[in-house]
Amino acid sequence: MNTLSGLPLADAHGRSVSYLRLSVTDRCNLRCVYCDNQMSNRLSHFDVLRYEEMLDLMGLARGLGIGKVRLTGGEPFARKDFMEFLERARTRYPDLRLRITTNGTMLAPFAPRLAAAGVDRVNISLDTLDPATFARVTGRDLYHAVRRAIDACLEAGLGVKINAVAMRGVNDQELPGFLALARELPVDVRFIEYMPMGGSEWHAEQVWRASDILAEAQALARITLLPRDAGDAGPAQMYAIEGGKGRLGLITPLSNHFCASCNRLRITSGGVLRTCLFSDKVYRLRPALRHPKLGLPAVERILRLALRNKPVGADLLAARRSGQGVSHTAMSSIGG
Repeated sequence: MNTLSGLPLADAHGRSVSYLRLSVTDRCNLRCVYCDNQMSNRLSHFDVLRYEEMLDLMGLARGLGIGKVRLTGGEPFARKDFMEFLERARTRYPDLRLRITTNGTMLAPFAPRLAAAGVDRVNISLDTLDPATFARVTGRDLYHAVRRAIDACLEAGLGVKINAVAMRGVNDQELPGFLALARELPVDVRFIEYMPMGGSEWHAEQVWRASDILAEAQALARITLLPRDAGDAGPAQMYAIEGGKGRLGLITPLSNHFCASCNRLRITSGGVLRTCLFSDKVYRLRPALRHPKLGLPAVERILRLALRNKPVGADLLAARRSGQGVSHTAMSSIGG
């Protein structure tokens, strides 16, 4: 892989970049209320990066010190031949830590192949344990498909993280059920504070804060704070549950941001680089990637220039107007 300097990526705040979130599609079979309810403005076939282009980007990232790549969407399994692409990525870059974030509705049949491909961990979005609430939040009656996927992944030996967006009036009465799930199964149940992102209506009174979740969890179970995993550091603060096979996690982008340790970049399925989830400032990689005389060296130059201006997301959050989103782009287009 030809790079300009071979130096690892770092931004102007001294934060090193070791993690890439790569969206493979902006399409999804669900319409979650906090993500995007609109079908308009979907990318054309031409505007979506080809799998080979994504593999080249992964190779460039690897050469620049990125060791972890998370494949997201939309819904990754909604794109044709996604599993084959993942297997090609594993063969080409066996030392990369590959992760997947999925809504789980199409996942179950692929669990054995994921394990065989060396994907050891999967993040599954599941905001509720009630099928009726699931249908209301997502627009589809597919709750049981997600539960089958969780069971299939565990049977295949995959680690499972369940991500739930914490929303008052939606799932704030379900903490006992989620704790029971983490007792019964070896899964991480992680609540993510509801963020004011674009593409959906957001109201401050719907935020179920991590401090409240923690207090309620302590009243329901004996939980113990766990040290952060230095080998795979992430934004979640994890807690052991006495007598439980799984763990509870809290992710706090609103109440206790983790911007100082941000180590990630995001590339959308259309080849657009976002250096911060809360910023609408983007950098177009696709034209350089497809240009016959530019290619990956030009992409690297764009990456390094973009990192000079990588913001602190908490500053953007603090500066937004009351009641407004911090980003005007739908989560389905960003890739989470």
